[in-house]
Amino acid sequence: MNKVNYQIVMEDIIKENVKQDKVPTLLLHSCCAPCSSYCLELLSQYFKVTVFYYNPNIYPEEEYYMRVKEQQRFIKEFPAKNPISFIEGDYDTKRFYDMARGLEKVKEGGERCLKCYEMRLRESAEIAKEKSFDYFTTTLSISPMKKSAVLNQIGEKIQNEVGVSYLFSDFKKKNGYKRSTELSNEYNMYRQYYCGCVFSKRQRDEEIAAKEKAAMEIEN
Repeated sequence: MNKVNYQIVMEDIIKENVKQDKVPTLLLHSCCAPCSSYCLELLSQYFKVTVFYYNPNIYPEEEYYMRVKEQQRFIKEFPAKNPISFIEGDYDTKRFYDMARGLEKVKEGGERCLKCYEMRLRESAEIAKEKSFDYFTTTLSISPMKKSAVLNQIGEKIQNEVGVSYLFSDFKKKNGYKRSTELSNEYNMYRQYYCGCVFSKRQRDEEIAAKEKAAMEIEN
C-alpha cells in the first residue's frame, strides 16, 4: 500500500482554489504559537484563517494561559497576507481527564494521545460547522514527534461524521518544522519543553532526570 503524501494533497487543494480565484475560510486548530508559526505563514497566503486555540489537555493552568497569550501575540505581530482571527475554546480540563482515564501510564504517542488528537479535532470540526467554515485542520502535523498519517486519518474520519471539509496536511514537509523554529527565534517565542499534559510533562521530566544522572555517572 502506497503512503499518501499529505503535503501534496494539500497543495493540490490550494492550487484548485487559486485556479478558481477562491480564498476559503479555514479554522486552524493550534496546539501552541511556535507550531502555528510556519502553518500561518503558509496558510494565510491562501485562506482566511481563524486560529482555534482548544487545548484542555495543557497542564498546569499557568502554562495554559502563557501559551494562549503567546498565540495571541504572534497573531497580532505577524504580517499575514490575509487577516488572521482568533477563537479560544473552553479550558475544560475535566473533559481531558475523563477521556484519559485508565490511560494515565500509556507512553506519549500511544492511545491516550490519539484520543486527545481526536477530541481536539472533533471540537474544531464542530465549531467549523457551526460557524460555516469551508475547512478545518490542525497544526499538530508539524511536529516530528507526531505521525501525519494518523492525524489525517482522524481528520478524514471526523470530516465524514461531522460534514465539514478537512484540509489534509503534513506541515513538517519542505522544512516546515525547521521554518517554525526559525520563526520562533525571530519572534522570541516561549517554547515549551513538553507537549502539554501532565502525563507528557511527567515523562519528559523523568527522561531529563535520567540523562542528567547518566551524565553525572560518566563524569564520576
